[in-house]
Amino acid sequence: MTHTVGTVERIWRYPIKSTGGERLERADVDPRGLVGDRLFAVRDGEGRFGSGKNTRRFRRMPGLLQLRSRYPEGTERPELLDPDGVTVAEPTAYLRRYLGRDDVELAREQTISHFDQLPLSVLTTATLDWVRAAVPGVRVDERRFRPNLLIRTPPGTRAFVEDEWFGCRAWIGSALCVEFVRSSERCVMTNEAQQDLPHSPLVLRAIAKAHHARLDALATVVTPGWVSSGAAVTLV
Repeated sequence: MTHTVGTVERIWRYPIKSTGGERLERADVDPRGLVGDRLFAVRDGEGRFGSGKNTRRFRRMPGLLQLRSRYPEGTERPELLDPDGVTVAEPTAYLRRYLGRDDVELAREQTISHFDQLPLSVLTTATLDWVRAAVPGVRVDERRFRPNLLIRTPPGTRAFVEDEWFGCRAWIGSALCVEFVRSSERCVMTNEAQQDLPHSPLVLRAIAKAHHARLDALATVVTPGWVSSGAAVTLV
């Protein structure tokens, strides 16, 4: 039995990890995820990647979310854009000035994955609408949670409906099949300011209280293909 749970509202790719990304109308998807997603990162002298948190693999580097990244058409190396949206000529030199660190560089993924967890993050409008209602007065959109796919769900769909998808496979359009595994545990990055979104500790606090700081559905790629805006999401 199959069940259509929504349609793809927006597609996001983040060429440089922990920077603002680019909105796409169509994207190719391979076993690693959206082609080019988080393929580059800001790496420090210890080999840790710039992020919103400190862990064994990641180094907190405040300010990265004020930057954006995108792939110019027909290229495989991303552009870095400054907070005013101007393309940076020499990304590594700019990052060293911007972050005040002389040990960072823009680096392509090698043996250590740039992903925090699994290849694809999927978020529903039902859950996003709940977050907005939970923090009135704070501007919230999907950029705070950095999903690859925002799924438009039917009216009346409950918040955190993604939980019901874990262990299920889904066709997204006619070419891409994924399997939903679990949700992301959210960190302070959801509170961080980025472009026109202000800093607010209320966002993470609300998610932690209501849903153990977990939000979205993480998925692996079963059948590589492509995805486009408007594609139906059908649970199998």
